[in-house]
Amino acid sequence: MTLALLFPGQGSQSVGMGAALADAFASARDVFAEVDEALGQKLSSLMREGPEDQLTLTENAQPALMAVSMAAARALKIEFGVDASRAAFVAGHSLGEYSALCAAGAISLSDTARLLKLRGQAMQRAVPVGRGAMASLIGPKTDLALAEEAAKAGSEVGVCVVANDNNAGNIVISGDKAAVDRAIEKAKELGARAIPLNVSAPFHCPLMQPAADEMATALAGATIVAPAVPVVANVTARPETDPEIIRGLLIEQVTGRVRWRESMEWMAGQDSGSGGVTRFAEIGSGKVLTGMAKRIAPDAESLSLNTPEDLEAFAKTVASNDRS
Repeated sequence: MTLALLFPGQGSQSVGMGAALADAFASARDVFAEVDEALGQKLSSLMREGPEDQLTLTENAQPALMAVSMAAARALKIEFGVDASRAAFVAGHSLGEYSALCAAGAISLSDTARLLKLRGQAMQRAVPVGRGAMASLIGPKTDLALAEEAAKAGSEVGVCVVANDNNAGNIVISGDKAAVDRAIEKAKELGARAIPLNVSAPFHCPLMQPAADEMATALAGATIVAPAVPVVANVTARPETDPEIIRGLLIEQVTGRVRWRESMEWMAGQDSGSGGVTRFAEIGSGKVLTGMAKRIAPDAESLSLNTPEDLEAFAKTVASNDRS
């Protein structure tokens, strides 16, 4: 059975996330303590107790989601003997790519926390509140071609691009508010439903260039080593292990499209000798990527690992596969 580990992005946060892991495992508590120390704030208390509006702030949500993913990954390794090297690939949705790199040993936990804090702050600073917008195009008629046609219509009045190609029936556009509004009208004409997203900035579009510039400076001073397993990058939807290429892709990712559907399709179909990845395990808060995996790769097993019981059950199946 070929395994890929997936790491969630913004939107999967919730008050109380990670609490069960911290209560059950010292290894998880150590992760939260290290992140708190790296950031100089009690992020773990905010995650456990809220308030939700503070947790949802981009600068808090990004390192917090990574911390939960890494707490689960650390517990899986320390308590159950299953680490990321068991996977053929790791991948993460937007900020989740940092979690994937951390889990694969490419970036230290403390550096990952600091980079994500800065990333969240930089993305918030890049565009004045109210100027940008994002919208999710959904429904059975929604595909990349429809989304690109809608974005093209929006581009007549401002910046508008496809930001997240999540899966057929779920594609996100981003840009200037007026342009996104125009794109929403076009998408509805084309037969899609369109839902404006409650986000603080227009992520993954050219308006984020100031944030990309800030991240370029921060990443230039960050230590990145070759990951233990290939990381399938958002920007290219292909695996990468070269530290300098990874550094460049993390900068491009701020303004670039999250090619999640393509990434998942590539993993599911990769290595024709074994039929590609047959098991996707989402590590961290929520089950968003698990749901996407089931739609993109229905022949593969998809599961989420975010409770102590999830980790224990998963580890038993890995051990069983080792014996078979």
